[in-house]
Amino acid sequence: MSQVSASTSTERHQLPVRTLVAASIGNAVEWFDWTIYATFAVYFSSQFFDKSSPTLALIGTTSTYALAFFFRPLGGVFLGRLADLRGRRFAMLVTILLMAGGSLVIAILPTYQAVGWLAPILLLLARIAQGLSLGGEVSNASAYLAEIAPPNRRGRYSSFFYISTGTALLAASLLGLLLTTTLTRPQLESWGWRIAFVVGGVLGLVGLWLRRTLAETEQFERNVETARATRNPLLKTLTHHPRSVLQLFGFTLLSTLCYYTFFSALTPFAVQFRDAAGSDVFLALSIGTVVFIAGQYPMGALADRFGRKPQMLAWSGAFVLLTVPLSLLITERPPLVNLIIVFSVGLGLYSVFSSIAPAIMSEIFPTELRALGIGAWYNLTVALFGGTAPLLIAALSGAGRPDLFFWYVSGGALLAFLIILTLPETKGRELT
Repeated sequence: MSQVSASTSTERHQLPVRTLVAASIGNAVEWFDWTIYATFAVYFSSQFFDKSSPTLALIGTTSTYALAFFFRPLGGVFLGRLADLRGRRFAMLVTILLMAGGSLVIAILPTYQAVGWLAPILLLLARIAQGLSLGGEVSNASAYLAEIAPPNRRGRYSSFFYISTGTALLAASLLGLLLTTTLTRPQLESWGWRIAFVVGGVLGLVGLWLRRTLAETEQFERNVETARATRNPLLKTLTHHPRSVLQLFGFTLLSTLCYYTFFSALTPFAVQFRDAAGSDVFLALSIGTVVFIAGQYPMGALADRFGRKPQMLAWSGAFVLLTVPLSLLITERPPLVNLIIVFSVGLGLYSVFSSIAPAIMSEIFPTELRALGIGAWYNLTVALFGGTAPLLIAALSGAGRPDLFFWYVSGGALLAFLIILTLPETKGRELT
């Protein structure tokens, strides 16, 4: 029998911090590696594509980044089903091994000058492995955190998922700052960028070591035979749980737009189209990220006390009302204080939902379909709306109508608000 139990004891509860860190560290590694690829692409693009055209080399590198997005749903399906059949722990070991392995492979890949077109092909294969990994990590770690938590503390446990995400994003940003200030551009382009991928790979191996001792969840062990007897499980999520799929789509749509607006799209928008100082933007983003991390555990605890649904309605309603007004603060050459307000308010509001995302996703699917249901439909929504957010804001800005992007986010928030109204309250509920 598993050592991990969702006990409802009224005795003083002590958080299993080592278990929570081990379960969520994979997510940190995933997002660290994902971020350093985007951050350092401008430096290593000429290493894997023909140097004679730097623009085409960068397009090739960023296209490889975008293509990996579309392997996330595939990873969610296969690795989610693996978690439902073989266990959360086993699948979580596979996901972190894929991500760490992909990062280490990129760190030692031969250049285009050495092996020609074999270099970009190997880069693409490494990124596909990481895309599959990220698709599986979200669903499997979410299910694990929800299943080991006592019902009245599931929000607190799930908050560790995005604590790890925010910490990884901050660490990747700080590493980028360190390398770009200590190395010259020729050094970064020649070998300096490899350091970031080595760090990501080593972090993955540390996570693999921590996860090796994780116990399987009792929820999985009690339901594994049901999972193995289930035929056409992906179809079953649609035919038997269509409301859950729709609800997951609704709040994931807004969550994705929040994430990629504030962590990705706003930075180039402010720098390229509003002539903001790059240092100001990154400083404001770092402050906002700290606010995001700090909000996770308190918001998880709040949802355990007052419920998931009121918190999710407040989150989506706030973005309906505040997205466009916040965007108006990013004026031509915006002052630092405006940028700090935009990132801090936006990411602070996002923490209201992200803190309980693993809990609410796990609570709407039964155990035998939980990892697959989350993995398939969460990742498909992210691929559709996350991968297009930076492209959309850039295209609308270039056409002189950047305001339409923020109205688009507000529209997504309104849709999410209406779908969240259909959610049952799951605070304190035993997982099915």
